[in-house]
Amino acid sequence: MADSPASASENLLFDAARRGDLTALQQLLAEGVDVNARNDRGFSALVLAAYDNHSDAVSLLLEAGADPNLQDASGNTALMGVAFKGYTDIAGLLIGRGAELNARNGTASTALMYAVMFGRNDMATMLLEAGADATLRDGRGLSARDLAGQHNNSQALELLPE
Repeated sequence: MADSPASASENLLFDAARRGDLTALQQLLAEGVDVNARNDRGFSALVLAAYDNHSDAVSLLLEAGADPNLQDASGNTALMGVAFKGYTDIAGLLIGRGAELNARNGTASTALMYAVMFGRNDMATMLLEAGADATLRDGRGLSARDLAGQHNNSQALELLPE
């Protein structure tokens, strides 16, 4: 999480990321604002742009050196956020830049678990094809397959190994 309160410039970066404002992002990065700065909730500009489905902003931030594996205060990564929202285009960008497929948050949940819980089966397929580990268990001892069953996601049950 953030070690100190965000500066005014960092707050502008976060706002530009939320809006997907490429011009503002480019200007702020050119001025030397830390691309990996985080706000008081631990969100980086990359996480904010990803959560709000701004793929061009995600690309720009990744090109500028944004770390795809930074975790927010709850331990969530950008990949986890787009997994439950189903933004496969952004997931592809993150995976292409080294996003950790099996990162775990504070409840030991993974992006794959979120994908199956929220019925994002295209995302689940993408994560599995990229090498996500379907055998991992969350803090309650449940695997992605267990979660798919709990959420009546029969399509995910067909994708996941028994």
